[in-house]
Amino acid sequence: MGDSGVEEMTGEFEQRFIKPITNASYPATLAALSLTIYRVTLMGASPPQSLKTVLLVAAATFLLASLSLFFYTLYPTRGKLWTVTAVCYLLGLLALMASVVILLLLPSG
Repeated sequence: MGDSGVEEMTGEFEQRFIKPITNASYPATLAALSLTIYRVTLMGASPPQSLKTVLLVAAATFLLASLSLFFYTLYPTRGKLWTVTAVCYLLGLLALMASVVILLLLPSG
């Protein structure tokens, strides 16, 4: 019966400290994947500068989204953080779509 206090403290701890990290990890994973693609494209033939730029922009915007989401989870009353998260996330997705288009337009061979 005394476990409910421990469970409550654990739930509070998780809500306060673990949830922001978990939430921020989703866009951060996309940033890491963007940087991985960037690195792989550098290993092959010389990629166009536009592709390199778009991939770096995608990674940077996903990192900004990740940081904003982390702090929004800590301070949910700050609506601007949520707006920054949403805008950066959408810009990152747009940049990734642009990189796919650039890759499709590259001459093969």
